[in-house]
Amino acid sequence: MRAFILAAGEGTRMWPLTDTRPKPLIPIANKPIIEYILDSLVAYGIKKISILIGYEGRKIADRYKYEYKGATIDYLYQEKRRGTGDAVMYASKYEDDKFLIINGDLYFEPDAIVKLLKFDNAVLGIYMKDASPYGLLVGNEHLKEIKEKVPNSSGWVNGGVYIFERKIFDYVKRVKLSPRGEIEFTDAINLMAMEHEIKIVKYDGIWLDIGYPWHLLDASKLLLERINCSVEGDVEENVVLRGKVCIGEGTRIMSGTYIEGPVLIGKNCKIGPNAYIRPYTVIGDNVHIGNSCEIKASIIMNGSKVPHFNYVGDSIIGENCNLGAGTKIANLRLDERSIKVAVNGKIVDTHRRKFGAVMGDNVHTGINVSIDVGTMIGAYTSIAPGVRVKGIVATGSRIF
Repeated sequence: MRAFILAAGEGTRMWPLTDTRPKPLIPIANKPIIEYILDSLVAYGIKKISILIGYEGRKIADRYKYEYKGATIDYLYQEKRRGTGDAVMYASKYEDDKFLIINGDLYFEPDAIVKLLKFDNAVLGIYMKDASPYGLLVGNEHLKEIKEKVPNSSGWVNGGVYIFERKIFDYVKRVKLSPRGEIEFTDAINLMAMEHEIKIVKYDGIWLDIGYPWHLLDASKLLLERINCSVEGDVEENVVLRGKVCIGEGTRIMSGTYIEGPVLIGKNCKIGPNAYIRPYTVIGDNVHIGNSCEIKASIIMNGSKVPHFNYVGDSIIGENCNLGAGTKIANLRLDERSIKVAVNGKIVDTHRRKFGAVMGDNVHTGINVSIDVGTMIGAYTSIAPGVRVKGIVATGSRIF
């Protein structure tokens, strides 16, 4: 059997984090999304893994090369993205009898794999009180049909993890183009369900669809509550660590710093003096959080600097960013209403009362910059001192 991971998409809804990386390499708790999938596969003896890459796909291939913890990995490149069915057809070149097919932007626990491996043809089902954004699985034990985006629905939805015998490719070949001109894999599954039994594997473990940047904050919170870790860095005197605090090798926590767990801090960081790190914060490797800074429920990725009198709340800061002294990120509307964000030209409700900003990689701010709630800042942007920023800031902008 072969595992086939679909990781070719551009992930436009995750902009600006996908300015510089494919979506599967976005980290959750300092580990790329796709790596959780790889770990799940090798944990249960899957030795052959193929990854379909496209947008920024070389970064996936360069990171994992051709071997991962005893499993062999190879790569296929999808030059034109013409739908999920077209993506799955790339696996037909292999001669394996059975395929474990996985969307490369999901987080799920390893036991989901175990449940699927018991069957020849099966779809992972996830129960949702609001099933309207997903494909609703019609049927009880066996699938009758996948109905996409049924309004006001609840029930078991398509979890994006499948196991199929190679005859699934025959049904993909029979699929007609969708109204948006794509070959939909769910259409092939529906055709197969009319002629063969497809098991609905109902899974009640942790499963996360990382669709928008703020979903990373939800995922971080969940993982931080479950993670096992230790303090491996240097903690100076007059530092307070409360609750579960994970500190990587080579990290220095300086005097006067107060950290409330759960918090995860990577390797070779410098934190403090007199910094305040609040619960559900994830800090990557080689990060500097400096004097009198407060970080609350945020993600600070590798190599970024938040060094002087900064506040970052409910936000995501990409790699190698630098916040000038006094840069503040607001995370609460004055009227305390749910924060809405523009994504791909549409206004999307985050359903979060508190949500700050999302910065792509290599963003620099001058001193005393103010960033409003729900602001999205493209990579390689520079913001001059004293500026107030809100809304959408295009990649590579210069703001004065």
